[in-house]
Amino acid sequence: MDTKIRKQLIQYLESFLTEERKILLHKVLESRTRYITVVVEDLYQTQNISAVLRSCECVGIQDVHIVEGENDFQIHKAIAMGADKWLTIKHYENEKNPMLKSIKDLKTKGYSVVATVPDENCSFLDELSFETPTAFLFGTELTGLSKEAIEAADKTVKIPMYGFTNSFNISNSVAIIVSISIEKLRKTNIRWQLTEVEMEELLFDWVQKSLNKPELLIKRYLANIKC
Repeated sequence: MDTKIRKQLIQYLESFLTEERKILLHKVLESRTRYITVVVEDLYQTQNISAVLRSCECVGIQDVHIVEGENDFQIHKAIAMGADKWLTIKHYENEKNPMLKSIKDLKTKGYSVVATVPDENCSFLDELSFETPTAFLFGTELTGLSKEAIEAADKTVKIPMYGFTNSFNISNSVAIIVSISIEKLRKTNIRWQLTEVEMEELLFDWVQKSLNKPELLIKRYLANIKC
């Protein structure tokens, strides 16, 4: 869509929103980032994948990559609390090796790929720096990341643990890692925010999702400007 038309449509559609809603959309948009992203590999429990989406949305991560293997992607609405509505979710399925495909795509886009592994030889989370955009890989509930994913990653990282058990639940691991990483990133001078074009595209999407039957409003507006 032409940028000029999209800007006009945003302004038009926002006229149907309350002032409070408009302020909230812009406030959340300013805190959104693609600098950190999350990849989850073949989760099978709907409550876990839903909690992952909710955690990512809460801290301001925009993109989540869902790798499907033996298990199909499904959302537990009560746990996700609508988080999926505001995220950009990239699905990898029906591939020979969807996890490696996702890693390759991210590296092509300039991401440093970090595998989360509870292993003695991994770096601790507080040792991780963010000179480049970072993608965190998280594995299945029982077995963790696949060997192929770990080998394809640029780095491995772990969360410090001092109890008898040796790992957190997958959704807890995501929440801890993304929360700490986002706060660390915000304290740097790195330009982690979305570009103006990305903000505009996302705002256009969010405004539509905030209205009933936005397609009818868009159709009416476009018809009027053609007259």
